[in-house]
Formats: sequence, structure tokens, C-alpha cells
Amino acid sequence: MTSALLDEALKKAALAWISVGDGPALALWCMPLEGSLIVVSGPGEQHAPGLAEAPRATVRLRGDNGGLIVVTEATVTRLTPGTEEWETAAPQLAAKRLNASGTAEEVVTRWAETGCAVVRLTPVADQAPVGRPDLPKDSGAAPPRETPARVDVTRPFRLHRVRKR
Repeated sequence: MTSALLDEALKKAALAWISVGDGPALALWCMPLEGSLIVVSGPGEQHAPGLAEAPRATVRLRGDNGGLIVVTEATVTRLTPGTEEWETAAPQLAAKRLNASGTAEEVVTRWAETGCAVVRLTPVADQAPVGRPDLPKDSGAAPPRETPARVDVTRPFRLHRVRKR
């Protein structure tokens, strides 16, 4: 498989399934930039445990129909506030951040002050990406993980009594 598929998938990526080590793959919002993906995580942003500290991650990208089309290994580089890379990527990422409170400049400042991790995921050049027909045959589905955001479902409220016939 050529990297043309990977290049096209990277250009169109808005969501990527990213896993660190043997951990579960997490759906993370991302922004394509110059052949790599930029991801933000941390306080007030999406939860990506271990991504900022990891040297590598596995990235799964979907196609136009929503199905998996390519899997690749990527090097993880954390962008440091004040560097040229940060000044290039962070404002673009903040401008694309939906439902952010404040302007893009305020969001970038908040990321720098609260210690949010803005990372660049660049595909490893010496490893060929996995595409069709070598993609995994299983769905990759897993049972929901425990989370404090999960709420037990109660019986639905009914205003009037429903009679059985």
C-alpha cells in the first residue's frame, strides 16, 4: 500500500482513534497540519491519558463512509508554549475548537497556563501503514469503560397512568 491513502486520510481527519501502548483506542478530536495530526488534551479539554508522555501512539483513521481505512504508528511530539511550532499550531487548533469559551487567543493562553498538552502525531516514515486488505477483521468494539460521567438509568417518568388492554 502506498502512503497516498494515509496522506489523504490525514488531510480529511477530524476524529482519530488513538491508542497509547496496550491501552484502549480513544476517539479524539484532531486537526490535520502538514502531514500530521494536532491533538489537545488536559484540564477542560478531552481526556487522553498518557498521550503527552508517550514516544509513540497507534492512530486509526476512518474514510468518507465512516469505516476504518488505515492504521499507522505515529511519533508523539509535545509542543511547548512559546516555541515556533506552538505559535503556528495552537492558534489554528483553537480557532477550530467548537464551543470554546472566549476567543482563540484566550483559549491558547488558557492551554498554556493550565498545562494542557498540545501534541503533534507524525506517521513513522520507516513503517508502512496498514490498509486494505490487511486491516483487522473484527469490529474493535469493546464494552463501555467505567467513568464518573456515567449515570444509572431510571424508569422513564410518566405523567398519566398507562392502561393495559
